[in-house]
Amino acid sequence: MAVKFPEEVLTRTIKGEIEVRSLIDRGQYVRYNYLHPETGEPMEGGKVKLVLIPESGKRHEFFVNPTKSKRDLLIPAAEKGARKVRDGSRATDL
Repeated sequence: MAVKFPEEVLTRTIKGEIEVRSLIDRGQYVRYNYLHPETGEPMEGGKVKLVLIPESGKRHEFFVNPTKSKRDLLIPAAEKGARKVRDGSRATDL
């Protein structure tokens, strides 16, 4: 017996197969980069940290590394716990 899904959640793959877009979770995110402490310029390599904060509360952290092919590579990172980031001229919680 086939399960019925609303038409709005169906999508077609490149191969022509039908898939259902299914929500895993929703929430907020924080994205920050790393600056040189003396110059304030981005550190070499352009590394960015992405922290996903789902409504369930367990954070997921990734480094976003640019590649030569202009596609970003997401690398899972260990969750570091509470910390602050620079927001303009002040420190703020993640």
